[in-house]
Amino acid sequence: MAKTFLDNSFLLNNKVAEKLYFDYAKDLPIIDYHCHLSPQEIYEDKQFKNITEAWLYGDHYKWRAMRANGVPEHLVTGDADDYERFEAWAKTVPYTIGNPLYQWTHLELRRFFNEETLLNEKTARAIWDNVNEQLPQKTARQLILDSKVEVICTTDDPIDSLEYHIALQKDEQFNVKVLPSFRPDKALEINKPTFAAWIGSLSEVVGETIESYEQLKEALAKRIQFFDEVGGKVSDHALDTIYYAEATEQEVSAIFDKGLAGSQVSLEEEAKYKTALLIFLGKQYASYNWAMQYHISAHRNNNTRQFNNLGPDTGYDSINDGPIAVPLTRLLDALALEDALPKTIVYSLNPKDYYVIASIVGSFQEKVPGKIQFGTAWWFNDQKEGMLDQMKALASIGIFSRFIGMLTDSRSFLSYTRHEYFRRLVSNLIGEWVENGEFPEDYELLGTIVQDICYYNAKNYFNF
Repeated sequence: MAKTFLDNSFLLNNKVAEKLYFDYAKDLPIIDYHCHLSPQEIYEDKQFKNITEAWLYGDHYKWRAMRANGVPEHLVTGDADDYERFEAWAKTVPYTIGNPLYQWTHLELRRFFNEETLLNEKTARAIWDNVNEQLPQKTARQLILDSKVEVICTTDDPIDSLEYHIALQKDEQFNVKVLPSFRPDKALEINKPTFAAWIGSLSEVVGETIESYEQLKEALAKRIQFFDEVGGKVSDHALDTIYYAEATEQEVSAIFDKGLAGSQVSLEEEAKYKTALLIFLGKQYASYNWAMQYHISAHRNNNTRQFNNLGPDTGYDSINDGPIAVPLTRLLDALALEDALPKTIVYSLNPKDYYVIASIVGSFQEKVPGKIQFGTAWWFNDQKEGMLDQMKALASIGIFSRFIGMLTDSRSFLSYTRHEYFRRLVSNLIGEWVENGEFPEDYELLGTIVQDICYYNAKNYFNF
C-alpha cells in the first residue's frame, strides 16, 4: 500500500522504526552545536517581514536549485521584490523531486505554520498570505522555542566582541543557551589578501600590536580564554585542504613575517605555517576541554565572475577530492604524542572519505566515550542517502551508539526540521537491522541508543 506524502510514517518503513521514533526520539530537545545563526538576531528577537526574508535570504541551498531551474539571478539574489522571489522559489519546488529541499520545504511549512498545501506556482499566493499572517508570532526566539532547542553554538571570529552572547546570558526571559564557537580561519589563511588587515584587527581587540608569530599565539590564547569565559566550548576550522608539514619555530616565525608583510608564501611554507598553528590551537583547546571541529574537503568559490559579483557563501562551492588520510592522521598524532589531543569532530564533504575518517578516528580513541567523532553528513551530503552512508560507515567500523548526531549548519531559523528528518532516518536504520534479524528487538537497549544519538551523547560530550 502506497504511503501518503509526509504522513506519520515518513521515512519510517517498519513497525520497529515507528516505535523508536515516536516513543523515544520525536520529543527530545535539540542541541544545535554548529550553526551560522546570528546571535544579534536572536538577542533582538528578529521579526521577519515576510516568508522570503525568513526562508530565502542567504539560503544558498535554495539559490543553487533556483539557478539550476533557470531562474534569473535578479530573482535569486537581486533586487526583485520579495513576492517575486518567493514565487520563483514556488515555481522551482515541484522540479526538486529527489532533492531533500522538496521534503524540507514542506516539513517547514507544516511544522511551523500548519500549512499542508503543496507549494507550486498555483498555490504560491495563498501560501504566501497564510504564512505571512502568522509570521508576527514567529519571531527568531519563538521559532527556536517551538523547536525545543536547548543549546545553540554560533560561528564566531576570534575578533568578535560576543556582546550579544553576553547580553543573552543576562536575559532571564530566554533560557536557551546561545554560545560562541571559535573559528580562527582568518588567522590560518596566510595567503589571503586580507591576512595582514585581520592581524591588525586582532591587535586592536587584544590591545597589543602583533608583529611576530609568538605575539599571534599570545593573542589567540587570550581570545580563546575570553570565548571560554563567555561559555564557549567548541572551536571550528574550515580546512578545505588539509596539510601536515613539520617546521622549526624559527621557520614558522619567518613565514609569518613574510605573510604579515603582504608577500605571497609558497605552498610548502603555507603548509608549515598552518600545521604549526593548528597544533598550537589544538593544545589550547585541550587545556580548556573544548571540542575541536575540522570541516574538510570543500572546494569554494568555483565561479570567479559570480564571486566577484556576490562574494563567498552564495552557492558556488562544491566537493573537493584531495588526499586527507596522511595529513589528518599526522596532525592528530602530533597532538596525541604530547597528550594534547582535544575532543575532535571530523567532517568531510566528500563521501569517498567516509571509511577513511571512520578508521582514522578509531586510532585515537581514549578516556572519553567517542572522544574522536566522525561528524554527521555535511552540506551536500545532508540528505537521506548521505546521512545513511555516513552512519553505516561509522557503524561498520566504529561505535555508532556513541555518535553525537545532528546539527543544522544553517543560517535559517526554520531549519530545525532537519533534526526530525535525521531522527526518522536513525530510527529507520536501526529498525531495518532489527527487522532483518541482525539485532534483537530489545527496546530498553535500542531506545537508549536512539535517544543517545539524537540528544544525550551531544549533551554529555560537550558538557554545556
